[in-house]
Amino acid sequence: MKFAMQGAQDNGEFFTPPSLVQTLVNIIEPDHGVVADFACGSGGMFVQSSHFIEQSGQETMNRVTFYGQEKTPTTIRLAKMNLAVHGLEGDIQEANTFYDDPHRLQDGKPLWGNVDFMMANPPFNVDKVDAEAIKTDRRLPFGLPGVNKDKHVSNGNYLWISYFHSYLSPTGRAGFVMSSQASSAGHGEKEVRRKLVETGDVDVMVAIRSNFFYTRTVPCELWHFDRSKPEGRKDQVLMLDARNVYRKVTRKIYDFSPEQQAHLAAIVWLYRGQQSRYLGLVHSYITRLNAEAQGVDATLAPLLDQLTQSQVALQTFSKAISALKDAPQPAQESLQTLQAALTEQSQAAQAFMTDRASLVTGLQAFGKTVTGSGTQASTDNATQIQLRQSFDKHAEAAKGLVKQIDLLYKLAARSAQQAQALAAQLSQHEGTSDKDAATRAAADLLDRRAVNKRLKQLDDARHTAVEQLKACAYSHRQMVWLQERFPKAEMQDVPGLCKVVSRADIEAADWSLTPGRYVGVAPAEVDEDFDFEQTLRDIHVELADLNREAVELAVKIAANFEGLGV
Repeated sequence: MKFAMQGAQDNGEFFTPPSLVQTLVNIIEPDHGVVADFACGSGGMFVQSSHFIEQSGQETMNRVTFYGQEKTPTTIRLAKMNLAVHGLEGDIQEANTFYDDPHRLQDGKPLWGNVDFMMANPPFNVDKVDAEAIKTDRRLPFGLPGVNKDKHVSNGNYLWISYFHSYLSPTGRAGFVMSSQASSAGHGEKEVRRKLVETGDVDVMVAIRSNFFYTRTVPCELWHFDRSKPEGRKDQVLMLDARNVYRKVTRKIYDFSPEQQAHLAAIVWLYRGQQSRYLGLVHSYITRLNAEAQGVDATLAPLLDQLTQSQVALQTFSKAISALKDAPQPAQESLQTLQAALTEQSQAAQAFMTDRASLVTGLQAFGKTVTGSGTQASTDNATQIQLRQSFDKHAEAAKGLVKQIDLLYKLAARSAQQAQALAAQLSQHEGTSDKDAATRAAADLLDRRAVNKRLKQLDDARHTAVEQLKACAYSHRQMVWLQERFPKAEMQDVPGLCKVVSRADIEAADWSLTPGRYVGVAPAEVDEDFDFEQTLRDIHVELADLNREAVELAVKIAANFEGLGV
């Protein structure tokens, strides 16, 4: 990322964010043969491909051979270092892909036509490629996309797209990042796109919103080719609009969470008829949810213990002060306030214990249901839906318990504050009589350091319990997201998200491959589905970034004034 900020941000060159690389890998699944990237930059495509292979228990170097090209010497050194620190090897050469095709396989054959998996994030919208030098290039089977009066290709996007397709073997797959303008570009580019669609090799198109790149806010699209599509899908393309699927990392940078990446891959699985993989993903959520649910009670017990200790100490102090004879009027008023706060805290604690017992009982019953469902839960969609629906009420109860825990902490903090204020009043009481001395001495009955320590321990226990409950709700929410959109565990059109279109549909849309043109608009969500917590986290992230920028600007302004001698 730091390299991207400093260097790879000119002439359309962008460091590819890991979440986009992972999405490409998840869709084309590069697990064997020749893997190539002819705009390889720092080699991130190769590293993510290796992770994908290793997750299946295979040794990367026993499964694939990496070939890369890059025109910038500094970036080539970075790519080689990146491979080395991951224990990988690859043939990375310095070359300008527009004009050079230097790679050869070990048997001397050209790489052209023999690549099993092509991956890349090429420079967007390059406009000074010499048309005369490349017009007979065998890597351009669909012809030049358009030549301007200076005999330069007007836009190099479709040169890259043609290259990626032509390098593929008869069973090869490609996945690459491309400018969002390319999927609906007109004139000569539209003609190349038409020929591409007519091959039947265009497989999946994914629209990505802006702010995924570290140095530019441009939106983009992920293109995917598959030259071995079965006949039943040869005439089809999956349009996937992921512009509303994202996680906010900072005010300026978004990415996909691991679950969002898995969901996008699951949609592709359903499109390819791989229902068992989809059901396996949902089952993994059920397993994770059950593990988290059974761990809830273990986090609530320390919370209750800390809460009880906090209450006992303050109640003991309150009773001791109540026993004082003729306490000063201000102290009596503060004591009444403290007693009211303790009463409210006690009532809230009682309600919490009742709701906690009910939730724990429900979660234990859920665990028995999951265990009893056995292997059926991993292979049967109806069983999975029933399990998720049986947890719906527990998810709501968990959300309610989170609010109760936060309220209990606030009440405990308020009671502690009231007790310390009362102790401060007593210690400052004036007078020389024995009664006055006794009043001042009563302030020492409250160990303020111990009160603050217990409050800190209560806050730690609160955080642990809340995180566990939120983890349950989060896993449940992932299942809801998938099952509400694909209730039959089969591919279907989802407004605003995905649609499988035919070649006739694409022709009717002027050969456009822009997903948003086909998937429509998602229905408006009802108010109760509004994710307040996520919105609040996003606001917090934005505020933190703004504060950081404000400090940096203040330092810069001060330095400028100092330089001016002001």
